[in-house]
Amino acid sequence: MKYPDSANRIFYDSVPDSLFWPVFVLAALAAMIASQAMISATFSCIKQAMALGCFPRLKIIHTSRKRMGQIYIPVINWFLMIMCVVVVSIFQSTTDIANAYGIAEVGVMLVSSTLVTIVMLLIWQTNLLLVLCFPLVFGSVELLYMSAVLSKIAEGGWLPLAFASVFLCVMYIWNYGSVLKYRSEVREKISMDFLLDLGSTLGTVRVPGIGLLYNELVQGIPSIFGQFLLSLPAIHSTIVFVCIKYVPVPMVRLEERFLFRRVGPKDYHMFRCVARYGYKDVRKEDHHVFEQLLVASLEKFLRKEAQDLALERNLLESDLDSVSVASRDPEASGSYGTEELKIPLMHERRFDESGTSASEETTSALPSSVMALDEDPSLEYELSALREAIDSGFTYLLAHGDVRAKKKSFFLKKLVINYFYAFLRRNCRAGAANMSVPHMNILQVGMTYMV
Repeated sequence: MKYPDSANRIFYDSVPDSLFWPVFVLAALAAMIASQAMISATFSCIKQAMALGCFPRLKIIHTSRKRMGQIYIPVINWFLMIMCVVVVSIFQSTTDIANAYGIAEVGVMLVSSTLVTIVMLLIWQTNLLLVLCFPLVFGSVELLYMSAVLSKIAEGGWLPLAFASVFLCVMYIWNYGSVLKYRSEVREKISMDFLLDLGSTLGTVRVPGIGLLYNELVQGIPSIFGQFLLSLPAIHSTIVFVCIKYVPVPMVRLEERFLFRRVGPKDYHMFRCVARYGYKDVRKEDHHVFEQLLVASLEKFLRKEAQDLALERNLLESDLDSVSVASRDPEASGSYGTEELKIPLMHERRFDESGTSASEETTSALPSSVMALDEDPSLEYELSALREAIDSGFTYLLAHGDVRAKKKSFFLKKLVINYFYAFLRRNCRAGAANMSVPHMNILQVGMTYMV
């Protein structure tokens, strides 16, 4: 009030001349720290939005093995730099930039108070009176701030509102299209009864080789597999449905990377594989290394499956023998339903009479089942078929999906799905971008999802 002519630069005019440059350097460093905090927060928000399926896929670089949240997104970093230059060149005044910052800050305060109120009500289940008091106390102050800065919308305050509107539209369109696409995949997945009707040949010719079909379904057979059966004159002798999943750990050990499950009967030679990767694992690994790890894990799964079946069969036979012995015992004829309690007593009686224990019988039976495991003809046949398929090579079966709105859909849905969502899908990071596979080994089939 005493020096109205210094209103434009009141901060620096209030600093003594001897401290001007130190304060100037300190202010510049404070601005850098604030900008770094904003950049890191932007990276974190984008990553969480991608994890929730609310933002197109972008390349994320993890710069730390210990801290999962320490990330770098090149596209967002370049976007922030370009927009900073554009905003400064357009406004050419710190006053308009300050107006934009004020509306953004008050908007963040209002959103935070609203979300905390929802958390208090639904998650913490706080007393309803306290829940109502929180927005009344804090919300009233924030609304006063908002009423003060609304007059600055025409003087630069429109900028954060424009950015928020654009990002909200992008996030909503991506989430809306992705949800419709996933529902279409789940709805149109192939039933096991249909494959059983086709038989082990799947209605076509099975040729030696391993086909790795990538999809996003953890359960069920994707509909794109039907397109491969219709489009190709033959299909591989071994089919593996591969689903890539990222887990919140730095690295996944190689022996724990693949989870296998059989799909259909044994003679179909079809498997489900979930490949788990940590946020520091390198997805652009050599395809030979990936194939060797996958085959080794598949062989281990086959052996363990056969071993479990042999042990289960052995235990079932031993239980049937025990039950039959108990039924022949005249003393046990009047105690129906207590055979399981009498079996240990019978084993103890046999131990007293013959001098051998039940534990010795069990341990002697288990090695015989394990020894018979290597001689299991079905396992040997399956392993030999797998080795023959390995010698014939791997083929990566990929789906090039196109999402289109149904003809009966209303105009706005067609506009969002056929144009905006399609544009985002074409320009975002593809699902197979992390694969280091020769083009000779890739086979793509197009498919249109009508949503």
